[in-house]
Order: sequence, then C-alpha cells, then structure tokens
Amino acid sequence: MMKTYIGIDLGGTNVRVARVDDEGNVLSQIKGPSYGTEGPEKVLSNLKGMVRQIEGWEECEGIGVGVPGPVDTKNGTMVLSTNLPGFKGYPFAKALSDEFHMPAYLDNDANVAGLAEALVGAGKGLDVVFYTTLSTGIGGALIVHGRTVSGKHGFGAEVANIVIDRNREKINYLNVGAIENEASGTAVTRKGRAVFGEDKIHNAGDVFNLAAEDNKEAEKIAVQVEEDLGQYFATVACVCDPDMFVLGGGMMKSADKFLDGVIENYKKYSHKEVWDTPFVEAKLEEPGVIGAAMLVKSNSIKD
Repeated sequence: MMKTYIGIDLGGTNVRVARVDDEGNVLSQIKGPSYGTEGPEKVLSNLKGMVRQIEGWEECEGIGVGVPGPVDTKNGTMVLSTNLPGFKGYPFAKALSDEFHMPAYLDNDANVAGLAEALVGAGKGLDVVFYTTLSTGIGGALIVHGRTVSGKHGFGAEVANIVIDRNREKINYLNVGAIENEASGTAVTRKGRAVFGEDKIHNAGDVFNLAAEDNKEAEKIAVQVEEDLGQYFATVACVCDPDMFVLGGGMMKSADKFLDGVIENYKKYSHKEVWDTPFVEAKLEEPGVIGAAMLVKSNSIKD
C-alpha cells in the first residue's frame, strides 16, 4: 500500500490540512481559518480538530507543517513569527507529535513549496534543486538529495535580503537594494504606480503588459527587473550550482513577458559553464500543502 502523509499549510489567516500520497496526490483536504493572531493554544487546538476530520489520518506516516518565516527545523520551532504571534520558540512539532503519536516536522513555507517541486514536481529525480517564489515577496528553497537545507539558524535560502545594488533607495527593514524590494511582485507594482498611478497599475502583470505594448516607461522598469533577477540567479548559482531553477509565485503569470530577459541577464552575470541550467516554471497546483506533507517523506530519506 502506498504511504500517505498529513500536510498542513498554515498561514496567519487561513489553513489547509490534507492527506497526501507518496506521489504528491492530494487524497482529501479541508480548509478553514487559522486563528493565527489568537496564539498557539487556539491555533493548535484548531489544527488538531482539523487533522481528526481527515479520513484515514491514523494510517499516515507523519505530519508536516509549512509556516511563514524561518524555522529551526532541528527543534521544530519558529525562529520568527511575524504572522503567527506567540509562536517564536513554541514546541510546535512536538505538540503535534505528542498528540497524534507520529513524527511531526516543521519548515518554512517557501522551503516546503520547493521541496514539493523537488520531490514530486518539476525537479523530480534531480540532486540539487533551487526554488524561488516571485510573489508579494521573494522566497527561496535549496533542496539537496531530497532534503531542504535550512542551516543552523533556519535562514538557509532566505534570499529576500540578497543585495543586487547598494545604490537603490531605502524601502524597509531589508538591505538597501535587496532583491525582494527591487524585483518582487510588490516592488514591480510599487515602481509601476510611481510612474502610472494606482488606477492604472493593480499588480506587476499590468507593468509587464504595458512593457509588452512598447510603453517606454514600463519597458524601463521591466528591463531593470530582468537584470536584477538575472544577477540574483547568477549569485545563487555561485553558491550551489543547481541542476534546475524552479520558479513559482503569482508573478510567474507574466513569465512569458520577462523570463527570457532574466535568463539573458543570468548568462551575463554567470560563468559560461552554468549557462545551460534550466529555468522551469513550478508545476504543482498546491505546493504548500503537498510540500508540508513531503517533509515526512523527506525526513525518511537517508543522507
């Protein structure tokens, strides 16, 4: 019989819980509010109830949880819990493990999405996969031999703060010229609105559409974003030289308008030997909950 796992995709507002098989198929799932602002006891009590509503949960091999922010994967605790107040250092994995008498694992939401793509999605069967989500923010995940590399402090592949140009403007707590502040969906929208106003720009896609229509101002923004992302990927390649870059997130809806430019710039900033690294769009519909479940499978892989 095929092994199955419980995956929990936990956000500050919503949560989904699913039973997922070894190939990444979602067998059953439920969604609901996460009560993320109401503290660990309320959140956990809700999760425990939801797991028990999943048919056949008792037969699962274990539970995996994806959460926003860096995670101490060794101890199953959150290092920062901006969207889930009160969870910093809370023994999250242990609480679930004690309740259900099965192994439980915790990791960052970008890591689990990347893990899903590496184990059962676009990067299936490859040794080293680097996943990047281009969304409201920019997140990363490094998966080596089927395991996420979270590092000592849980900040492995927390790529948002990578600097691509120290001469940009200061936006928030991130470094000046951090890739998230220059090339995320939020950043592209911000730059578009500064030129065209809020009425015309609702999301990053609007900027890329205008650029595709030969609007010079929009082109300028798009060209800069392509260069910034190209440099970012070249930096990542210097560190881990992956078999594949997998790209997910809402901004990828406009991939046909910017990805070729990103790859051109990647080549401009990287060694010739790594030019053949494929850039592939993420394949899975629900990488969050599938990836959370895959934490259990991943932790059973022998180093």
